[in-house]
Amino acid sequence: MAYAAPPETVTFHGLLFDMDGTIIDSTSAVVKHWHTIGNEIGVDPEVILQTSHGRRSIDILKLLAPEKATVEYVRQMESQLPKKYGSEAIEIPGARALLDQLITANAPWAIVTSGSEPLVHGWLEVLKLPHPGHLVTAESVENGKPDPTCYKLGWSRLGLPADAEVLVLEDSPAGIKAGKAAGCKVIGLVTSHTMEQVVAAEPDWVVEDLRSVKMVACGEDGRVTLQFSNALIAKVQ
Repeated sequence: MAYAAPPETVTFHGLLFDMDGTIIDSTSAVVKHWHTIGNEIGVDPEVILQTSHGRRSIDILKLLAPEKATVEYVRQMESQLPKKYGSEAIEIPGARALLDQLITANAPWAIVTSGSEPLVHGWLEVLKLPHPGHLVTAESVENGKPDPTCYKLGWSRLGLPADAEVLVLEDSPAGIKAGKAAGCKVIGLVTSHTMEQVVAAEPDWVVEDLRSVKMVACGEDGRVTLQFSNALIAKVQ
């Protein structure tokens, strides 16, 4: 299969972005971070890394080191990640341009992430990326992705009605499933998982990264019209 679908234009009332793998790529930093933490808490770092992407640190710790599974420990631990490994993270291609378009048009958008608040703000500061007006983090919900609560909360914080068309931008299968379960349309990015893994999670569109997503209009009512180009296929069935 090739990323060669013709351009498609779709209109939404609001956009909900995942963070890591969607706006930034901090994979190498996270690998180093979990190796350090794993050695500190006596858990094989490779075991942690097998299940960590797209999931909250507290959920991983509940399984592998329950005594460390507290909000306070996670916030302190994750606050150090951008400070220690700031040079390891890069932005996902197309992310900055899309966010700048949305901000200029005053379009409704939010970040919905499995990371903690200190982690999110730390990375946005390091990479000089815009901070969202609305943010849902690991601390915001009882259960992480693939539970849809985080995306339902993001939807609510944008002040959108129940019949709104909302787009989730995600890279992890757990996040894609959460977005779909929350009633959103989902575009899956092949940035952290294989094409096959992303397709298996059943997003509505699949693209390589955010260079394939451009804002082409924003109405006075806040509705955002996007163009998806070079998708894997027009729609994933």
